[in-house]
Amino acid sequence: MRPKRVLVKLSGEALAGASGNGLDGATLTALAADISAAAREGVEIGIVVGGGNFFRGVQGLNKGLDRTSADSIGMLGTVMNALALEHAIETAGAPARAMSAVPMPSLCESYARKRALDHLSNGKVVILGGGTGNPYFTTDTGAALRAAELDCSHLLKATQVDGVYTADPKKDPNAVRFERLTHVEAITRDLKVMDTAAFALARDAGLTIVVFSIAEPGMLAAVLRGEGRATYVTP
Repeated sequence: MRPKRVLVKLSGEALAGASGNGLDGATLTALAADISAAAREGVEIGIVVGGGNFFRGVQGLNKGLDRTSADSIGMLGTVMNALALEHAIETAGAPARAMSAVPMPSLCESYARKRALDHLSNGKVVILGGGTGNPYFTTDTGAALRAAELDCSHLLKATQVDGVYTADPKKDPNAVRFERLTHVEAITRDLKVMDTAAFALARDAGLTIVVFSIAEPGMLAAVLRGEGRATYVTP
């Protein structure tokens, strides 16, 4: 059965293209087209976007910054990506609204649960920047949090590979892909596709996590239809 409302976790690196840094115009346009097409199929879509294409908080620890300052810079990177996605998705033909957990009203709307729910119910793709608004939390954990509080049934983790593997398939040719896992199995196996806090929060909220490759055009809509290669992590 097609879900009514989902939360997509999109990494910042997914917006960078082959360069791995900043924004790649062609990649951004292609992703926005996929998201817009999926939204037109009637599913309410929220997106939590990372900021690793601009700055990762852990990188700051090697530059003389403390963790709180470094994570704050990383949060700003996520808002930059949210603004870029908002424009690209609207250009692709779907209404969109960027919201930030870190208030910056001159740039975008501040995140509030009821306002986000109103946007979703009115057919807007809601792009959530700023992580949780607090340091020490990854955007994976932020995605699980937003999926739970926005009453989503599924958390879709968009990656560069087509599911969860026993090891990194780009490094280990013998890595085996899982079709299905439970949250407990993902935690006990210490699978690195999401951090443990995100898995635990998703487990407690009863969220189904779907891990799929965003690199293949049209894959988001396919996953929402229950098609294509993906790993399902269930309660």
